[in-house]
Amino acid sequence: MKIQFGLSFIFLTMISCVSDKKVPDPQELLRKELHTIDWTKVDEYPTIDACDSIKDKEENRLCFFNTVTLELKTKIKQDSLINQIKGLKEMNILVTVTKDSKVFFECEPKDSVRYNIRFLNTLIQNKNENFTPIQPALKRGIPVTTKFVLPISLE
Repeated sequence: MKIQFGLSFIFLTMISCVSDKKVPDPQELLRKELHTIDWTKVDEYPTIDACDSIKDKEENRLCFFNTVTLELKTKIKQDSLINQIKGLKEMNILVTVTKDSKVFFECEPKDSVRYNIRFLNTLIQNKNENFTPIQPALKRGIPVTTKFVLPISLE
């Protein structure tokens, strides 16, 4: 009886180890995974040290955009050449944060309707000097380059 039980146990163990499951193709799994990723959105927005302690994603995003807008507005308003341009009340600034934490500012083309875009860009581009360090956005834990437009009121 013990021998039959032992042989049955060994036989069942051997059968349970045999599996007819197919091993999935890694390329097919990668292709499926790449199609499920929304490439137009980031998992985590760029952030600055002042907002880093906020855990709620939406509050962190608002803190980041408000802080960057305020600092950029302050730097632009301090520029004496910008203040000499009459009629410029608002401008849209294209902000680029690279995956290496570098920040670039550029005036949006719609502002060039009334003003020389090259002149505005020259004034805006040096505003990234001594700008608050920005950590890049993350997609799947990997730093990515992001671009966004900030409306800056000069009044």
